[in-house]
Amino acid sequence: MIGKQKNAELHERRQQKLEAGLMSARYPGVASIVIAMKYYEKGHGSSLLQRTVNFFPGSAAYFLMDCLEGKCVDGGFDFDPIIYTMVKGHLESAKGELVCPGNDSPGHRRIDYKIAIRYC
Repeated sequence: MIGKQKNAELHERRQQKLEAGLMSARYPGVASIVIAMKYYEKGHGSSLLQRTVNFFPGSAAYFLMDCLEGKCVDGGFDFDPIIYTMVKGHLESAKGELVCPGNDSPGHRRIDYKIAIRYC
């Protein structure tokens, strides 16, 4: 059952990525967005993984990062509202924490993030 749910979720995310459009269309004044993340697991004090994702004008304007828990369904980390607010306010940097809302075990993963936006 989890396999079918994961496949359906992957298909839905691919479709959402296509529908999101390009960064150049959605945020024409943005030259680049860099999201640096440190992943943590519930009960662990140190980070499990560090990841940096770069977005450029030709990139899809899709800012939902997958949860790294294999059994996680309907999880992930949604940066879309954060980036929207940053661009609207012409902010260049932000940092914070997000918790995965996945339904297998809410709060099983969290990330600390830093976002840097460069404008044209």
